[in-house]
Amino acid sequence: MTELTTIETFEGKIDFIDEEFDFDQQVSERLEKINEGEIVTGNVTQISKDFVTIDFGYKSEGQVSRQEFMNEEHELTVQLLDNVDIYLERFEDEHGQVVVSKEKADKLRVWEEVGRVHEEDGIVSGVITARIKGGLSVDIGIKAFLPGSQVDLRPIRNLDKLLGERFDFKVLKYNPKRGNIVLSRRAILEIAREEQREKTLEMLQEGAVITGAVKNITDYGIFVDLGGVDGLLHITDMTWGRIVHPSEMYAIGDEIDVMVLKFDEADEKVSLGLKQKTANPWDSVQEKYPIGTEVQGKVVSLTNYGAFIEIEEGVEGLIHVSEMSWTKKVRQPSTVVAMGDLITAVIKELDVEQRRISLSMKESMPNPWREVAERNPAGAIVHGKIRNITDFGIFVGLDEGIDGLVHVSDMSWSQRQRNPNELYKKGDEIDVKILNIDIDNQRLSLGIKQLTEDPWQTLDDEIKENEVVTGKIVHIADFGVFLEIKPGVEGLIHVSEIDKEVSKKNLTIFYPIGSNIQAKIINLKVSERRLGLSVIGLVEANAKALNIDLDALREEDAEGATEVVEETVTEKVVETAPVEETPDSEETTEKKPVISLEPEETE
Repeated sequence: MTELTTIETFEGKIDFIDEEFDFDQQVSERLEKINEGEIVTGNVTQISKDFVTIDFGYKSEGQVSRQEFMNEEHELTVQLLDNVDIYLERFEDEHGQVVVSKEKADKLRVWEEVGRVHEEDGIVSGVITARIKGGLSVDIGIKAFLPGSQVDLRPIRNLDKLLGERFDFKVLKYNPKRGNIVLSRRAILEIAREEQREKTLEMLQEGAVITGAVKNITDYGIFVDLGGVDGLLHITDMTWGRIVHPSEMYAIGDEIDVMVLKFDEADEKVSLGLKQKTANPWDSVQEKYPIGTEVQGKVVSLTNYGAFIEIEEGVEGLIHVSEMSWTKKVRQPSTVVAMGDLITAVIKELDVEQRRISLSMKESMPNPWREVAERNPAGAIVHGKIRNITDFGIFVGLDEGIDGLVHVSDMSWSQRQRNPNELYKKGDEIDVKILNIDIDNQRLSLGIKQLTEDPWQTLDDEIKENEVVTGKIVHIADFGVFLEIKPGVEGLIHVSEIDKEVSKKNLTIFYPIGSNIQAKIINLKVSERRLGLSVIGLVEANAKALNIDLDALREEDAEGATEVVEETVTEKVVETAPVEETPDSEETTEKKPVISLEPEETE
């Protein structure tokens, strides 16, 4: 018996002729083999807009949503007459229809496959799809859990970077009743690590260069995974140059080629080196940088006493503060240079054994001291501004930025040294004469008194001992009065050469500064620049010239005679204070006698 069968599909109708068969018998036999909750195989008999109809040998055909047969590109994955597996949930629902599902069939197949892999200690492949509490979610056809501790051999801080990646996994736990599958990627890595470890141990020989990955970073170095074996790369073996922390050069996960320095096979301890792959730069320093060579380098360290300059990797030199400037007294190097600055300097000293290089920054620049010496030799007169005043002199700054010292002894020809603060103020502009320039020691001696002739040189021709001179009182001390007889020449009237009635306490009353008086020269030594004067000697000389016996007057109580002598001698001995005109008055100052010739009282 033959029968014409028509199958209606979404694309159209297809007619085909079935061979003669016993329908009831076929259905009965089929039903004996089919159970609910199992996967059955059928063929596609119809494809419509919403469903795919599948004949699996039951009296009714099953319908599966068309979406269950679509791939990621939204393309249909079946055709008419294709054999497909479906999951039979129920023979009939409340509407009397068969309930089937392709997705559940696929998941059940996966569960069965995962179970088989778990029993056989096999491997499954999956894609990490999401980050969840405690780990990651993995799609292996069904959802599985990958704990964070099983992701890698060492903890990974950023698990998000693994999203979308496909890996192989071991199945640690399998419980289909609770729908629980736990995976491990670490188990696979440990197997690979052990295999790699055996290979690495064969390669570990002193001097061998091996590629590894940075596993951990500490203050004293980094640990490198060489492939199942860890080695330590100490910070001192990382670079010939300066390094503060290993993280300046590498980060965890970086690949690095290292040299095996030492391998303890018993303890499996490996010491690694990186700088040893290149020659020690100090081996060629003497040839590359002879003394006097100008070099460039970067500031890599600052101290209180100078700055360290990296000339090349592993070779550093020190610029002492004294070598930073020709003209400035540098106290802190940070006021001249900063970290990272590119500096030009000159090699001053080189000690290869001690690995020390002394550099000079100032010698790479023109020496202003030499320039001053060339333009202004000793004896030249220059103009400058007073930069500082001290007890021992004044510092005058020249245009080149160099300060010279005018010592207090070179400020005036006078033997009496005066306080510089009384004569000058900071900021004053003055002319000075260059006395000496010491280029090596950077010292410049200046003079002010040398701008004029030494008045003492001709003093022997101008005055003699026992002569009477007139001068101006310029200074009063406890031991006497200083009288300026000409600019730059001062003489001392000791208290013993002043009238006995004038005490130390009232010197300023009887001898006001600025007053003009006469005195007798009692000591003149030009070679020693010493001039001794006397007021008493002058009175006695004048009394003698008048034929007056002062000693006799002092012994006698002749008041009338004394008054005459006092008036006569005083007029010849002392010039009173000078007459001064003021803007407000034309009156002259009152004449005050400086000394008295009143005879002493006698018993």
